[in-house]
Amino acid sequence: MSYPATRLRRLRYLPAVRELVRETRLEPSNFILPLFVRDGQNVRQPISSMPGQFQLSLDQFELEIQRIKDLKLGGVILFGIPPHKDAVGSDSYSDEGIVQRALRAARRVAPDLLLVADACFCEYTDHGHCGVVNDKTGRPGVDNDATLPLLARQAVSFARAGADLIAPSGMMDGMVGAIRGGLDEAGFSHVPIMSYAVKYASAFYGPFREAAESTPRFGDRRAYQMDPAASADQALREAELDLAEGADIIMVKPALAYLDIIRAVHERFPGVPIAAYNVSGEYSLVKAAAAKGWVDERAIALESLTAIKRAGASIILTYWAQDAVAWLRGSP
Repeated sequence: MSYPATRLRRLRYLPAVRELVRETRLEPSNFILPLFVRDGQNVRQPISSMPGQFQLSLDQFELEIQRIKDLKLGGVILFGIPPHKDAVGSDSYSDEGIVQRALRAARRVAPDLLLVADACFCEYTDHGHCGVVNDKTGRPGVDNDATLPLLARQAVSFARAGADLIAPSGMMDGMVGAIRGGLDEAGFSHVPIMSYAVKYASAFYGPFREAAESTPRFGDRRAYQMDPAASADQALREAELDLAEGADIIMVKPALAYLDIIRAVHERFPGVPIAAYNVSGEYSLVKAAAAKGWVDERAIALESLTAIKRAGASIILTYWAQDAVAWLRGSP
């Protein structure tokens, strides 16, 4: 017998064999596409830091839904830029709020498309923080417990408007329990919650803040989002608490810098669907390098999405969703 007896290159030599033994496969149903909606008519406002992404008025949003409804995506997640902001983000829980109107429009255009509503306040408040702000401690900060009933109101309003899935992203302690209670009491016990249970205070969010017009007017969000240097055990505790409160899906955000956390959550909670958000900064960095001709956008995007899925996420929120479907189908 020739040496070595085991040659792993045998599984790589032919493209057909590589395809045969491939274990991680991307499908359109893995992807959720983030979309940004705002007031106005015929508005398709480019987001300068996120090439290829736009703020859409409702008429343009309907056209976008029309274009994507047959792609067999896992769904879309909606972020709203309201016409008026206030201290408590009241547009977010108004039945005539921008996201509520977008949900009803999307349901008319694409009855079978999964609609996810992001539940938070940073886009809706005039201070840009993720809840009610007070200075009871001598410094302005988010009042966790005063925010919870407003989150419940927001989630119920989204469900009434047609949201299939509620995704609370503010990292408030007890947010899942408050939303679960509100949904159940309002007759929406069938609506699942995809909790941003493990959301880090990340430098990768910069472009999103332009897209959602949600930059804090003071301070930052480190008092409620997780410290990137925290132990993975803290992430597991966050996920465990949200599951105990009724979360159905656990999300990790960002994705690429936290593949170890995705894997840890996946292994600790077998059978629980894991989502990961391939965030704006991860997208924009590749877009910028590709525009310079330094990298192959398609190759890097698909490799990144494959890595996220291999780490354990079966659901990937990504701005590449439409492109990825085309690439997987063989389009250039």
